[in-house]
Amino acid sequence: MKKITFILALMILFVSCKNETNQPENAENETAKDSLAPVNDDMLESAIIYEANIRQYSPEGTFDAFTKDIPQLKELGVKVIWLMPMYPISMKKRKATGDKSIEDIEDPEERKMYLGSYYAISDYNAVNPDFGTMEDFDELVRTAHDNDMYVILDWVANHTGWDHAWIEEHPEYYTKNDKGEITDPINDATGEPWGWTDVADLNFDNEGLREAMKKDMLFWIEEHDIDGYRADAAHSVPTDFWEDIAAKLREVKPVFMLAEAESPKELFHNAFEMGYNWEGHHIMNSIAQGDKTAKDWDDYMEKVDSTFQEDDYLMNFVTNHDENSWAGTVEERMGDASEAMLAMSYTLPGMPLIYSGQEYDMNKRLKFFVKDTIPKKKGKVYPLLEKLGKLKTSSVALHGGKSAASYNDVATSADEKVLAFKREKNGETLYYIANMTAEPVEFSAEIEGDFMDYMNDSEMKLAKDQQMSFKGWEYRILINK
Repeated sequence: MKKITFILALMILFVSCKNETNQPENAENETAKDSLAPVNDDMLESAIIYEANIRQYSPEGTFDAFTKDIPQLKELGVKVIWLMPMYPISMKKRKATGDKSIEDIEDPEERKMYLGSYYAISDYNAVNPDFGTMEDFDELVRTAHDNDMYVILDWVANHTGWDHAWIEEHPEYYTKNDKGEITDPINDATGEPWGWTDVADLNFDNEGLREAMKKDMLFWIEEHDIDGYRADAAHSVPTDFWEDIAAKLREVKPVFMLAEAESPKELFHNAFEMGYNWEGHHIMNSIAQGDKTAKDWDDYMEKVDSTFQEDDYLMNFVTNHDENSWAGTVEERMGDASEAMLAMSYTLPGMPLIYSGQEYDMNKRLKFFVKDTIPKKKGKVYPLLEKLGKLKTSSVALHGGKSAASYNDVATSADEKVLAFKREKNGETLYYIANMTAEPVEFSAEIEGDFMDYMNDSEMKLAKDQQMSFKGWEYRILINK
């Protein structure tokens, strides 16, 4: 009997030890799964956002091809990945070329070329099969989270493609013309169509639409653990809708909301963390092209200061999918001013954007409705983004969110030509100084002290009223020692 009791005790001890051995592994896995902290304001202060164009990112144009490169984005300091629309695209009235739709193309082989606009969505709750499966998408999100990055989806609330089930099942969700026909989006200012013939305009006066849209947005948060949304044409959708859905999303988890809008300012305060710096971007283009001056930028920043609430902030960029495909490459728009403008976008209040291919010196307009591919060879821009990324993610003086470092214009003896500003927070100070012209300039600035010239890895001492000489488009980022 004692022998049997002893054997039983050994068995119980073995099972217990085995369970204890497994327990830490399970606990560790659970911890790893939940290791990414929820979206929070502190993280966003130093964040960099990357716009991922899945179709054009790789020759394959798949989720998997992008997922394998996510760890590399850490080299650039990326914290938020914004996926351009990755939903199925409508076939009906699909854009082809010029004013033609796919119905105008007779050759069936040629028709296969035209993949349509990412923004003509046929199903909000599915993924584009050209990109992969839902499991592939989930792996992308997991990989981003494992690498301490958040994923936001491009949400197109203003319109759907003409194949969306709502067209037949809920025609009351759509805007109608005088004949009672569903119409493509109309420019409220002119009463004329925008020309977006491949999409059908949604009517947010309909309560059923609002509830259906909210349900679809909650789906990706609840079922696929994404971290927020970039709202396409946010200004075209009633502000109260965005306020309602933002509140509902945040009941599930903290989220990051980006509005493709600069106004109304209430959008940012009640629904969105960040908006687009469209006006600032256009001024950058104009300065690079010689149509505006450094003084115009100073005037613009005064306008921003008086227009937005204190905790609003903007996304700064030298390119994005719209600019690249329709307005031109960085080289086309900014030329020799490109590097100064890129450095400026990192040192301004707000969050800098990297668009797919920008890191590889992409100097072509990506085709919008057919397959194309970004370059994948590192050149001049990649190490520049690495260096700027390290500064943005480590310097308190470049905090750009709800508790942003201060921004103050610095007077120079050549304010029309030279842009100089100071960022400061918690005792850290940073200056950006740039010749915003193509010609050499001599000037003095109200800056004095011992500094590190960050981009050149050298020391720089400035005395009061000291004369400086900058070549065309030369810039410096100075850090207090």
